[in-house]
Amino acid sequence: MSTWMLILLATVMGIFSQTMLKYGMNRLGPVSLRGPGIPAAVWQIVRSPLVIGGLLVYGLGTFFWLVTLSRIELSMAYPFATLSHVLLFLVGWLVLRERVSPLRAGGVLLICAGMLLVAAS
Repeated sequence: MSTWMLILLATVMGIFSQTMLKYGMNRLGPVSLRGPGIPAAVWQIVRSPLVIGGLLVYGLGTFFWLVTLSRIELSMAYPFATLSHVLLFLVGWLVLRERVSPLRAGGVLLICAGMLLVAAS
């Protein structure tokens, strides 16, 4: 498999895993880290199929990322990992209906510009 395909695969799996984790945690609601509620919160999280699935997909994506790192320089590979930030921004905005400020959108555009500069190098 080509290195670029590995980067794409790791990125897509990262996006799916984060989306699954978010859906799973949305179903559970806010988690408190105070006192006796911690064990109950941990128990709820580890019993969530979406959270478990998200972690498994994340682990598989990490495997493909490690294979990628074995093939190319980190300074070349990592900026492409920021593609997940851009795509997760879009998932949050378009799928999860999260509010997006102009400042946040501008930050994502700067990330895109940085990726283009790295790709050109």
